Amino acid sequence: MVFEDLHYYGDDFRFHFGNVTVEDGVIVKLEERDAKEAKRERLLLPGMIELHEHGNSGVDFSDDGYDGLLKMARFHAKHGTTGFAPASMTVSEEALATAYRAAVRLRDESPKDGARILGINMEGPFFSYGKRGAQDPRFLRDPDLEMFARLQEIADGMIRLVSVAPELPGADAFIQTLSQQGVVVSVAHTEADYATASRAFALGARHVTHLYNGMLPFLHRAPGVVGAAMDNDAVNVELIGDGLHVQPPMVRAVFRMFGAERVCLITDALSFCGMNAGEYMQGGRKIILENGLAKLEDGTIAGSTATLLYCVKNVTNMGIPMEQVIRTATANPAKVLGVWNEVGSISVGKRADLLLCDGALDLKEVYLSGRAL
Repeated sequence: MVFEDLHYYGDDFRFHFGNVTVEDGVIVKLEERDAKEAKRERLLLPGMIELHEHGNSGVDFSDDGYDGLLKMARFHAKHGTTGFAPASMTVSEEALATAYRAAVRLRDESPKDGARILGINMEGPFFSYGKRGAQDPRFLRDPDLEMFARLQEIADGMIRLVSVAPELPGADAFIQTLSQQGVVVSVAHTEADYATASRAFALGARHVTHLYNGMLPFLHRAPGVVGAAMDNDAVNVELIGDGLHVQPPMVRAVFRMFGAERVCLITDALSFCGMNAGEYMQGGRKIILENGLAKLEDGTIAGSTATLLYCVKNVTNMGIPMEQVIRTATANPAKVLGVWNEVGSISVGKRADLLLCDGALDLKEVYLSGRAL
């Protein structure tokens, strides 16, 4: 298969005009040509990679077993996300174990009509009560290496990312031990100040979960997690791109503070992504969906209903250059998940998980390992 006369997104995070050849599900040849007269009307992108979402189409990773996870994967593929790391919620250890067994099964069966599962994002239960957000307070607990080890064994090593509030008892050992094991430790749902967050990063934490949300505000006399992350060039940050969790001026501030190379665009989508307004259950809690925003009954923001490609378009419309935004939803999450050698850019030797879009980033075709969906 040859994609001809289009702009393709390369591993230098720029568009190039020319042809892309795919054989046996792999990109085998790139032919760049002069693009002086070519308008950007046909774009070939690497598939989106979702680092942080809990569910969609009425199902949730923590609650709905293998059938629910398979439904999530199929929804993702139809909407331009070709790889994902589902995020679990703060639920019981038994519920987490069931969800992680489903993830292993999905990895092993690898259905051809769904997005590929690239790992597990363990968001909770090691969080601060004061910044729990929509996480169920009944299951919050201090960082527990033995619990993590049990779940990682069940997950067959698939937990690539784990979140923790670094001010909790036992957090230092938790961060240091798991970082040394190659797990990406993320600071999240925390009341940590600048000094505490900086210590977590010095111990090996390399990520921040949904920047601005679930943490103390970024203030001139109390810079908190945001300031500590900005000061450490080794730290990546997640950014919810729906335009509701984070307002456009603050989105632009993130790109200026961190640069596109350190930002991972996410949805933090919940089970009612793709659903109509109404009331739903998520992680054992009642959620109200109205005007595209999900909230608890007390008004606390619970999560997003956006798809990742929508977030890419949305952030581009906020004034961030398209090429930078695409990087944050493809290459950067691929690197965090340890799969950059396989996916995340249009490069020779990588899997041909591709999106054909028009110049406005409207999706026209999805290709999984070179096969049209």
